[in-house]
Amino acid sequence: MDSKELEWARSVSEEIAATFPPPLFYREKAVEVGESQALFEGDILVQECLRLVSERYDRLGHGLDHVRKVAVDAGAVVIIESAGREQGETAGLVRLAHLAGTLHDVRREERDHARRGAEEAAVILRERGLGAWEVKAVTAAIRNHEAFKVAEELEEPACRLLSDSLYDADKFRWGPDNFTRTVWSMAAPFDITLEALLEHFLPSMGGIERIKSTFRTATGRRYGPDFIERGLEIGMRIYRRLTAELEGREEMGR
Repeated sequence: MDSKELEWARSVSEEIAATFPPPLFYREKAVEVGESQALFEGDILVQECLRLVSERYDRLGHGLDHVRKVAVDAGAVVIIESAGREQGETAGLVRLAHLAGTLHDVRREERDHARRGAEEAAVILRERGLGAWEVKAVTAAIRNHEAFKVAEELEEPACRLLSDSLYDADKFRWGPDNFTRTVWSMAAPFDITLEALLEHFLPSMGGIERIKSTFRTATGRRYGPDFIERGLEIGMRIYRRLTAELEGREEMGR
């Protein structure tokens, strides 16, 4: 797909998505998301890791926007799920959620990217002075973030919360973001026509539908299906619009 057609298709997807209200999570949990965002932006180590990841932007497929959103939403889920914890403990877990979200796709271009990414994240974080337990918690979360794979069982509640929060925040992106950003970012490096992409559009939506039942935290189970359902409706409208455009081109060419 040439760059002009890609940008046109992306703009169509964004135009359609803009007609929908934001996902329920951002309307009902705006305070927690805002708190997580502020902590994310203000943490020197998190921002250093984000800069490191930004150097690999072209190889990540999902793009840097995906990384930021996963990190911030994972932190927000931790805040929501941590009612009753000491404030300092919650802040520490939010920081780890931000690090896990920032680094979770650091080896995105490789097979078995979750395991390989966890290995590299461990090196990155040890070099920057993170403690052994913190490294263990972050890397376990990264290993566990892939869809449709059996998750490693984690005995410690804090590790389990971190892992489940990263997974849910990552799968929130399978909603509207998948159709407005991810699909176009992943298509950009390849010589694929719009016709070929649309052939795979509907079959891929079946996998997205399946993700609805996999959310792991109470917060994910409450808000995750809304992300997915909203994304699928946006996706169907995009599919119809782009298909109509191709059919119109064919008519003009006859």
